Amino acid sequence: MKPWTKWLILGLLSMAFGVFALGNTVLASLAVTTLTGFLFLLSGGFQIAGSMMSDGTGGAKFLNIVLGALLVFLGLSFLFNPLDGVISLALLVLVLLIANGVVRIALSWRMKPTPFFWPMLISGAFSILLGGYIAVNFATVGPQLLGILLGVELLFNGLGLIVLSFFVRALHK
Repeated sequence: MKPWTKWLILGLLSMAFGVFALGNTVLASLAVTTLTGFLFLLSGGFQIAGSMMSDGTGGAKFLNIVLGALLVFLGLSFLFNPLDGVISLALLVLVLLIANGVVRIALSWRMKPTPFFWPMLISGAFSILLGGYIAVNFATVGPQLLGILLGVELLFNGLGLIVLSFFVRALHK
């Protein structure tokens, strides 16, 4: 199989999964939360094991073990209570979205004499407005937010991979 064909198939699969995620956003949100929980659990386990096997003593080793235990606890919490995890992660995304908008608006004022002022200001304002919309409608949007973001990301990722496949194909001609 030619390299460009592999990229094309991967792009089409990504787009298909994006459509599936957008078709069932709550299920996709639960999948994201379950994966996040598993990764937290795995990461915490490795951190605890690495701390136990290290030669260090005292406060740093103890702190690493405690942080690893917190990651394990968080991972288990996400795995055993996925809907609560979906709400927690959606709330975190909401806070990050608004914070990102505030930072972009603050940065735009430093760019005032440049042509980049308005695009940065507008993108920051849109982030805050989107965050405000999500906050006002959090009861209905919250459980679906992660699935929507996953679906959109998979669609754009797939589109990018398809474009890459045609680029690779053109290079080899």
